[in-house]
Amino acid sequence: DLTATPPRFGGVRPHNFIYPASVYKMYVAAEVLHQISDGRRRLSDTVVVRSPNVVDTAKEILSDPRPLLRDNNIVTVNYLLDLMITRSDNSAANCLIDLVRRENINDLMHRYGWHGSEVTRKFLKRKFEDPGYATIRGTETCAMHAADFLYRIQTNTLVNPWVSQQVKALLGRQLDKSKLAQGLPDSTMYYHKTGWYSTWTHDVGIVDDGTERYVIACFLPLPEQRAIATMKELSASIYDLMKRK
Repeated sequence: DLTATPPRFGGVRPHNFIYPASVYKMYVAAEVLHQISDGRRRLSDTVVVRSPNVVDTAKEILSDPRPLLRDNNIVTVNYLLDLMITRSDNSAANCLIDLVRRENINDLMHRYGWHGSEVTRKFLKRKFEDPGYATIRGTETCAMHAADFLYRIQTNTLVNPWVSQQVKALLGRQLDKSKLAQGLPDSTMYYHKTGWYSTWTHDVGIVDDGTERYVIACFLPLPEQRAIATMKELSASIYDLMKRK
């Protein structure tokens, strides 16, 4: 609860680690923007898309008019960031992970004590991984780390205000509204990142209706078709609780 002083926290198994699916793309975005803030890169820098990073064969959001990335496409860092977060593009994520390097992403994670939530894998089959990463453990995170990440965005303390607000702006343009967003009034702003794969369905974000502000991090070990109705009900219940407190 971001409206309380100090903020109040409640959770169910918040320290349990779980495969985060595409939620961990927000960790990648943070390091990209960190490097831009430091002057090491620019949003306008161009990147050549190369195989085997090109993995998407269909768009996560079918209504999005932007084409799938192809081998030898030349695009900007800003374009890849937007694709990775708003459409959850796996090819874009792979390119950005290579650009900023996993060790740098994880140094940023360790700065805030998010040990165990390191980005270990790209979004591709292990046989195509870089040397040293083919046999590494899979990426995991927990609700506590994701919630703290979002809290730092809201309070402008993720690296600095520029990085925090740039990440928040990206999350505010999320195109996937099928999960927790369903349980919120249309007038509510929801800055979030979703993820799903096989038997995992997740959504984490910042809810702001102008009066109530809170962070929610929901990781469910359920396939998407089962999780969606649960997420809608959960989101609506939490919103109602916040309005009545």
